[in-house]
Amino acid sequence: MDRMDHLEHLDKHLVDELAQVARETVRDELREQTRKQRRKATLYAASGAAALYAGAAVALAVGLALAVGLPDWAAALITAALLGVAAYLLRAAARPHASGPGSGAGVGGDAPAMPAGAPSVPPMPPVAPGVGGTAGVPGTGTVPGGAAATAPRRDDTGPEAPRERG
Repeated sequence: MDRMDHLEHLDKHLVDELAQVARETVRDELREQTRKQRRKATLYAASGAAALYAGAAVALAVGLALAVGLPDWAAALITAALLGVAAYLLRAAARPHASGPGSGAGVGGDAPAMPAGAPSVPPMPPVAPGVGGTAGVPGTGTVPGGAAATAPRRDDTGPEAPRERG
């Protein structure tokens, strides 16, 4: 039994050593990837700061150009209004749009706008397919029991509509 205890101790030691090597390898790999990502993030931040200052310089140039023919306060107000419109348009361009049937608005998003004059419910055909009409024509006929069926009305097809029990 001493030999079995010794082997179990060796197995445990081997597993611990393998786990330590795996941890060190993963740690080194993550450290290298983090270093690359940190450099990339720093460059993006510097690019954003430079773009911010460039935008401020353009706004100042627009304000000074407008100030040639207008009072200073009016030029500043017009420049601020132009920047506000640009910000609104950029925000609208950044929002996701619904791009297909069944796609609803996202969390915190606005519902898609309905065209002017559009009905609030989808249109219904005057006669349900396969109900009423003449015999022998596909999609027409009677309900089981021989009576001619009528098309469902909008007011009795909702989930809260009273149901007949027969």
